Amino acid sequence: MATDYYAVLGVRRDAGQDEIKKAFRRLARELHPDVNPDPKTQERFKEINAAYEVLSDPNKRQVYDLGGDPLSANGGGAGPGGFGAGAGFGFSDIMDAFFGGAAGGQRGPRSRTRRGQDAMIRIDIDLEEAAFGTTKDIQVDTAVVCTTCNGEGAAPGTSAQTCDMCRGRGEVSQVTRSFLGQVMTSRPCPQCQGFGTVVPTPCPECAGDGRVRARRTLTVKIPAGVDNGTRIQLAGEGEVGPGGGPAGDLYVEISENAHSTFQRRGDDLHCTVTLPMTAAALGTKVPLETLDGTVEIDVRPGTQSGQSIPLHGRGITHLRGGGRGDLIVHVEVQTPSKLDPDQEELLRRLAKLRGEERPSGTFAPGQQGLFSRLKDAFNGR
Repeated sequence: MATDYYAVLGVRRDAGQDEIKKAFRRLARELHPDVNPDPKTQERFKEINAAYEVLSDPNKRQVYDLGGDPLSANGGGAGPGGFGAGAGFGFSDIMDAFFGGAAGGQRGPRSRTRRGQDAMIRIDIDLEEAAFGTTKDIQVDTAVVCTTCNGEGAAPGTSAQTCDMCRGRGEVSQVTRSFLGQVMTSRPCPQCQGFGTVVPTPCPECAGDGRVRARRTLTVKIPAGVDNGTRIQLAGEGEVGPGGGPAGDLYVEISENAHSTFQRRGDDLHCTVTLPMTAAALGTKVPLETLDGTVEIDVRPGTQSGQSIPLHGRGITHLRGGGRGDLIVHVEVQTPSKLDPDQEELLRRLAKLRGEERPSGTFAPGQQGLFSRLKDAFNGR
């Protein structure tokens, strides 16, 4: 009966190459002869090698799935469990199983110069500034290039020297023995930390980092239409990197101050005007201070509490695209809580006259004059 290579590795028949490789590495760490010298375990180790040889090679796997002999179809090879040139796995697969892919790779020396981190600062702006845009001078504390050593990290008149431990390679090698023989592994040089050079005399200003902290003043252009949480990116104005490396970006986050009159909802503004009941019934004009100056709001006769009056194009400028939002004026009709005898009498007479059925917002003959007298009475005239 043919060996079930999928069952040997413990994977599904539709498993991908990554899943097959992961299963092989896990089993190889458990079953290799150096870890478990038991003869039965060694036979099992040969089985997983043979299974991986077939399933890791697309051509052999196709032959196997069709019921053929993938090892013979390959023209010989090393046979099950072998390490010949025809095997579907290589030396690197075995090394990856035990050393996590670190063996054999030459990292080389690391650069002392690296990109800096991004920075962020929050600024407060008023509603008018958000609506029309503005410019702001801001102060930021970030790392900048050390002017004493120009980012080199070495004291003036000195320079970095080649590391005598790794001879500039940035890594040191170590030879160990395994079931495959001698294996050479590499790790970062402990003396130069992988840079390949050392700085015998660090710069006294930056202590060898190549950068110092400083306060700078920047002018930020704030576009019209920004809102709470909007971030403006200033490329290259963030933290300078170690070794005088290129600076990251600076992000300016907007925080909008609350306004005494208007509430912002998207690009629309909302406000409330309070009117006496007589003004709402008779109609009136109300002056309102907007972002564009004073305008008169035309309140039509019969306006009810809760109604809104839109003023188109007097809101916030759209951040993307032209035009502006609207200003929505909400009307609140104020009902008097205390009446003197004359006011109460006038209201009773009005209520009696209003017993006639008429369309909302209109007055019967005699009602208009009575309401005007009532208005005068409430206004103290």
